[in-house]
Amino acid sequence: MSDAPQERSGSERGERGGPLSGRLVVDLSRALAGPHAGMMLGDLGARVIKVETPGTGDDTRGWGPPFVGPEDDRQATYFLSCNRNKESIALDLKSDDGRAVLTELLRRADVVVENFRPGVLDRLGFSTDAMHELNPGLVILSITGFGHDGPESRRSGYDQIVQGEAGLMSVTGPDPDNPQRVGVPIADLLSGMYGAYGAVAALLERERTGRGQVVRTSLLAAIIGVHAFQGTRTTVAGEVPRAQGNHHPSIAPYGLFNCRGGKVQISVGSEKLWATFTAAFGLDAGRAEFATNADRVRNRDELIGVVEDAFSAYEAEPLLAKLNDAGIPAGKVRTLDEVYAWEQVHSQGLLLTVQHPVLGDIALPGPPLRFFDGDAETTLTGHTAPPLLDGDGDAIRAWLSGSVPGGTGA
Repeated sequence: MSDAPQERSGSERGERGGPLSGRLVVDLSRALAGPHAGMMLGDLGARVIKVETPGTGDDTRGWGPPFVGPEDDRQATYFLSCNRNKESIALDLKSDDGRAVLTELLRRADVVVENFRPGVLDRLGFSTDAMHELNPGLVILSITGFGHDGPESRRSGYDQIVQGEAGLMSVTGPDPDNPQRVGVPIADLLSGMYGAYGAVAALLERERTGRGQVVRTSLLAAIIGVHAFQGTRTTVAGEVPRAQGNHHPSIAPYGLFNCRGGKVQISVGSEKLWATFTAAFGLDAGRAEFATNADRVRNRDELIGVVEDAFSAYEAEPLLAKLNDAGIPAGKVRTLDEVYAWEQVHSQGLLLTVQHPVLGDIALPGPPLRFFDGDAETTLTGHTAPPLLDGDGDAIRAWLSGSVPGGTGA
């Protein structure tokens, strides 16, 4: 592969189709929360220009192993996970040149994404007021760890720390004495998702008002935003939820059960399903301790024993077939390699092949949204690989100078 930056085609610079086609996003963020938001907007068709630190780039370019590629140009798979459909330009925002280029990008942008600690952009000369003076229609998406104000606003926000502080780890794990983090950086990912959805809402409101606005979220807010029934269990019922492993705290039987030589998951979420389940496995549907869902939850340990005794006659695959035939929601626990080999995953467009300038063709997890106009699918298909550091810098500067066409903005 050539070491020279590869200029992307016009279709790759924001003319790929999709609901946000023609919109320009300037991604000033690094690590995961902001980059995930920017990638989501790129998946919707926006042109996303990622501004990175010269020399080192986004922090995640160095997060590994695993690294892949030639020994003299190793690529972090972490970076590859959250930066598809973007271009990269390296700018020193403490230099006159870097600030001048960013100023021109902001004049043209529809959305800017940033996850600096509060006050950092102000010191660089790009406060909210300054950005809106440059571009009154600019939507500013700002993501922090613990919120932009309040007594702990200046704390650094890292995913696992926030998973603990926001209570998620206290309800995750085998028991209350062994709190566990979720197996992906869920606080980062959720704050990116909330941020992208807020940015799209602000773009929609701009159609009415003609003005951009600031959208703020945080890792803390994102985790609390998905407390769901565990939140109201605390705030309304006055109970403090605790980790209890792979069984649902409010529905039974619902969870992971042993069978002969394996495990399966089931969800018996209604009394009708309970009657069907007991009939299928010859269980006594009239036992008083299991008469209602509330009874089954109260007597969960005994219920687990009864269910696993019935399942002990079956290996996993025949058991799953029997459950499916009976209409009981059930499934296996797949490893990720099994997930990406699964035909259902492929049918939903959840695995992409893109051409990377160093790695060649690589497979990436795909975007979770699909779009249809009547029976015709209009989902964006022209995805591009995560960029090399400053791989699009010359082309972006040429576009800003007016020497080449490309891009649109507010």
